Amino acid sequence: MSGGAARVERVSAYTVSVAGARVGRADFVDPPHGGERIIFHTEVDPQFRGRGLARLLVREALADSIRARLVVVPVCPLFARHLKEHGDEFVADGGRFRRPTPADLALVGREVADRRGRPVV
Repeated sequence: MSGGAARVERVSAYTVSVAGARVGRADFVDPPHGGERIIFHTEVDPQFRGRGLARLLVREALADSIRARLVVVPVCPLFARHLKEHGDEFVADGGRFRRPTPADLALVGREVADRRGRPVV
């Protein structure tokens, strides 16, 4: 199995591919005020689960946030669980994170609705 993770700018996601096919993604929103990345959804195609691909997405997204000096806001349960268990290591590596607020959740809701072409309220 060959795999790799890459950030896709236009769709605001990190993706993971196997043999050239995208099989997983971690969706995020960068708030307009800058300095943060809200990671809100991660999924891997069911036939590729159990191969460590979600872990690869987490690792690459968090490493990229350190390089970009962004504060991670883990709305996605997978990222929240990872940071609860390994947050000290992430911080020791130079990362920063905080808990999501209602404003973060509202921003994600607007972004998801906007991306799907639904009216934003």
